[in-house]
Amino acid sequence: MATVEKRGYFTGWTLKKEGIIAPEERLPWGQSIFVGLQHVLAMFGSTVLAPIIMGFDPNTAIFFSGIGTLIFFLVVGGRVPSYLGSSFSFIAVVIAATAYSGKGPNTHIDVALGGIIAAGVVYAIIGIIVIFVGYKWIEYLMPPVVTGAVVAAIGLNLAPVAVSDAATSQFDTWMAIVTVLAVAAVAVYLPGPLRRLPILIGGIIGYIIYLIFANGFGLGKAIDFTGLSNAAWVGLPNFTTPTFHANAMALIAPVAIILVAENLGHVKAVGAMTGRSLDKYLGRAFLGDALATIVSASGGGTGVTTYAENIGVMAVTRIYSTLIFIIAAVVAILLGFSPKFGALIHTIPPGVLGGLAIVLFGLIAATGGRIWVQNGVDFSKSRNLITVAVALTLGAGNFVLNVGTFSIGGIGTATFGSIILYQILRERGTKPEEVATADAAVN
Repeated sequence: MATVEKRGYFTGWTLKKEGIIAPEERLPWGQSIFVGLQHVLAMFGSTVLAPIIMGFDPNTAIFFSGIGTLIFFLVVGGRVPSYLGSSFSFIAVVIAATAYSGKGPNTHIDVALGGIIAAGVVYAIIGIIVIFVGYKWIEYLMPPVVTGAVVAAIGLNLAPVAVSDAATSQFDTWMAIVTVLAVAAVAVYLPGPLRRLPILIGGIIGYIIYLIFANGFGLGKAIDFTGLSNAAWVGLPNFTTPTFHANAMALIAPVAIILVAENLGHVKAVGAMTGRSLDKYLGRAFLGDALATIVSASGGGTGVTTYAENIGVMAVTRIYSTLIFIIAAVVAILLGFSPKFGALIHTIPPGVLGGLAIVLFGLIAATGGRIWVQNGVDFSKSRNLITVAVALTLGAGNFVLNVGTFSIGGIGTATFGSIILYQILRERGTKPEEVATADAAVN
């Protein structure tokens, strides 16, 4: 007989031992912990890679991803199963705002944090509006042709960052290729559950191969483990206080629009998998993600977003219990208190990082195409073709628009450019297109 544990604002969990596990149900504790650890592994690669590319501390990012997931759970009342990890949408604008060289700690991280908080505030305002008036206006402003264009533009805008890491040396270039092949092999050939961890497993394979050829045969720059051996097992994350600069805030704040489109697609995808509409929780999902981003940036973490990687795990396991995300969040917070863990992450060589980034950023760009295909975007219509063409060029070329003392980078110009251009060109009196609902990797 099922045991009801709690009801009210929070969904609570009814014990269920087999079959499909709904958000308000849970497995026995041992199985729940095991599935929670699966979600930690799923989010790990991307959540660690994004802060490294921006020069943030990965320990701090992991810590705040756990905190952010708990905040999200509280705001949505435990009704939307999601894990919040580091958002890649911030990478290009953070690098631009801080003039980050791509190597070592970002010395202007405080400036970036102020901009990320600004994005979180804009995002929160949008969430509050959606709570009171609904989300259909978002679908009107950002139909699939626009969301696909923005997502693809982000991937193309980030491409130079990946190539730069991969081209650190000739040896690193070859190791980047090896890492790409390893990730591809994992994604295609390994059994189902392992196939959902291509970044983590592919990165480990690339790391081991690099270690053998660099440290073992001296063919490349050896991995230095001095920092790892000197690091303590337990310690506080490296917290940083944000500073607020108008230019950085103007450059980074538009990312909020991208997070809205991303989160909307993810929540709808989860709703489709669970067989229930989560539309009434969209405003709270936006607000929860926004507050998590603000809290993360207030202490030195990256902006966060709901993770497609974890949606993929749910699709495979058919376990949608929100309890497992609390477990995953607690594990992430504990990892954040281990400097030894952070030191290990810092030993990842640029060639391996570059290989992982090539795959991830390429997948982001390809997801834009997936949105178009899944939603039947008609490219025989000039308005669609021109909207996409302009957005891709602005994003890939990092078109910067200066307005007085403010600057809007390539992702911002691609986002606002595609939204405005489509509204100018769209057919009047037609039914708004449905927004993309399955941009996450759920198949």
